[in-house]
Amino acid sequence: MAISLEGRTAVVTGAGGGLGRTHALLLARAGARVIVNDVPQNLAAAEAVVAEIRSAGGQAEAAGASVTDEAAVAEMVARAGAVDILVNNAGILRDKSFAKMELADFRLVADVHLMGSVICTKAVWDGMRERGYGRIVMTTSSSGLYGNFGQSNYSAAKMALVGLMQTLALEGAKTNIRVNCLAPTARTAMTESLLPPQALELLKPEYVSPALLALVAEDAPTRTILCAGAGGVEQAHVTLTRGISIAGMDDLEASQAILDRLGEIGDLATATVPASGLEQGQVELGKALAV
Repeated sequence: MAISLEGRTAVVTGAGGGLGRTHALLLARAGARVIVNDVPQNLAAAEAVVAEIRSAGGQAEAAGASVTDEAAVAEMVARAGAVDILVNNAGILRDKSFAKMELADFRLVADVHLMGSVICTKAVWDGMRERGYGRIVMTTSSSGLYGNFGQSNYSAAKMALVGLMQTLALEGAKTNIRVNCLAPTARTAMTESLLPPQALELLKPEYVSPALLALVAEDAPTRTILCAGAGGVEQAHVTLTRGISIAGMDDLEASQAILDRLGEIGDLATATVPASGLEQGQVELGKALAV
């Protein structure tokens, strides 16, 4: 049976084109009323997406607001009414090697990707808690999960969103707020100049949006990182190996033991996924108490 979002209102940021547009179109196709957001100077593009949705029989409204503008975001959410779904998709690139990067460009990218997602999430959070329902997706990236040359600002912001998701999923669990991450690999305005034509053809945004829809469905998971692109879907994990104990060793000896036994410490065959940071700490304590 197909996923239905009938009666739900979704906000998609940065939805005037690229991934945001295809997300908005698919959410509307599933029955959601979609608030198509983009920066005020790109409002015409957002309105064009709204026209696409309406011509297909869906419900949509355009909202011009920068995700870094708290007052504008608050107004957008107030006008939207009860927001059930938030897709934090808005973003920018300012790629340069770290040696050549200005701190202003680092701050700008972190502000849009990280703080923009925080601002939008904060704007809908209380309402979701009161109504006992919410679905939130943070757009992370393989650059954050695994690194990418020339993208230290983008990588840092995208990995920060994983940490934000991990904690908000725990805090939202009792009020049925499910928070997930999507790491897309897709042709967007930000990647047009970075990839060859044949790769761009394979990396259509439309191939990513089904994973987004799964992450905001009624029976969506929570604390899940999905990677999607070119028709493939994978799940990424932040894992913890069994490691070793250095309890009782002299500090200098312990340091050398860590270097000597890095292969054992990093053995992925022993890896698990801790349920929380507290659980990870309990693993350390358990080793110490077993000595």
